[in-house]
Amino acid sequence: MTMKLFETISVGLVLLAAAPLWSQDEQRPVPAPAATGPINSDVSTNEDADRMQTPPPVSGQAYPISFTSGERSNYLRGGLAFTSAYTDNAVGPVNGHPMSDVSYSVAPTVALDETTSRLHFTLTYAPGFTFYQRESSLNEADQNASIDLQYRLSPHVTFSARDGFQKSSSVFNQPDLASAVTVSGGTQEGNFSVIAPIADRLSNTGNVGISYQFAANSMVGAGGTFTNLHFPNQAEVPGLYDSSSQGGLAFYSVRISKINYFGATYQYQRLASYPGPGTNETQTHALLLFYTLSPTKRFSISVFGGPQYSDIGPQFSDTVSSPPAPAFRSWNPSAGGSVGWQGRRSSLAASYAHLISSGGGLIGAVKMDSVTASIHQQLSRTLSASVAGGYAKNDVLTATPLISNNGHSVSGTASLQEQVGQHLNLQLGYTRLHQDYGTVAVLAVTPDTNREFVSISYQFSRPLGR
Repeated sequence: MTMKLFETISVGLVLLAAAPLWSQDEQRPVPAPAATGPINSDVSTNEDADRMQTPPPVSGQAYPISFTSGERSNYLRGGLAFTSAYTDNAVGPVNGHPMSDVSYSVAPTVALDETTSRLHFTLTYAPGFTFYQRESSLNEADQNASIDLQYRLSPHVTFSARDGFQKSSSVFNQPDLASAVTVSGGTQEGNFSVIAPIADRLSNTGNVGISYQFAANSMVGAGGTFTNLHFPNQAEVPGLYDSSSQGGLAFYSVRISKINYFGATYQYQRLASYPGPGTNETQTHALLLFYTLSPTKRFSISVFGGPQYSDIGPQFSDTVSSPPAPAFRSWNPSAGGSVGWQGRRSSLAASYAHLISSGGGLIGAVKMDSVTASIHQQLSRTLSASVAGGYAKNDVLTATPLISNNGHSVSGTASLQEQVGQHLNLQLGYTRLHQDYGTVAVLAVTPDTNREFVSISYQFSRPLGR
């Protein structure tokens, strides 16, 4: 099973790398939520004004978190960050109580961002090295890589693709601690709400999409998504399991006025979790209606809703001697909404979704209610603040309660960033994580984690082609 998972991850990265050019990952949003808007915002034509946007429920993109005053393209960027953090649950339970520790991290980053009239491409690579003051056995090397592409094949056809890969033994070790929470208005997002704070894990997510504006106010499109979550050492995460998902969608969207979009989409998902005795598989079909109000390129509100049909196969527990729970089928409502706004000194994004999703480490697919939000504010010329967080309630789909590990997760991060000169940045922050999954052993003993961090980074950028 492990080899199969690594093959899936490798094939996903190779397929995306074979495309012309790229950008971004699951953790970091793309510069604009409109997949078919003008790629080069400096070029404005009547044709651009007539081009439809792909609504957030079907675009597969995350809302931007940067300020418009800070957006720049056609740059090579690099940096080096040093972070020190105190965590009260760094080691996990020792004699029934969480063990604290202080960690020190070094994280170089390099990113290539290029924009033309037809192309927007970003490539990011950010390895990291973390050392613990007391528990040296937890020392780790992280890998974060992402690629993202938007390419206009013709005046009315746009192709987009994204892939992100992360290898880490701590969910808190992100390249940008203030931007670890992303907000999407999509209806096929991976479920990463169940968090084992200290455990080796590999995660890979990606999606592709194409849209075609065949009339002045009509558009069709299609897309696909996948996610993989793998725990190399199962002994570190008792009660959690590897999982994967694949999905596809087709949509029709009509622009009923300059700022109002209405449409419908059909979506399919295959959701799988891998407890020892077998594979817990769920397949879903959904027919959803969606509406988007987009007064400007920087502001949109979207809602979606419709029926979702689930075909749940036999559900295995992690005990070989226990018979699997019987297969069954069900109908559930699927609904949600999102808002995104990007100003010169502020940005805001928030979303809510009620749908069937992958378990994200739980023993099977779940009925999920999730809320995420992110706010960024420029307080002065050099000082900015951000607050981001999320809540997720996961109810495992099963015909019997014998293998159920329902629960919820609440997380949040607040930070301040001070720009010191042209290249130095100082960041202070606090993260809080609470999880309540009573039958998940790795989370039941120490459900709470508090983390305070300070980071100083050196950053540079060089213009391309100038």
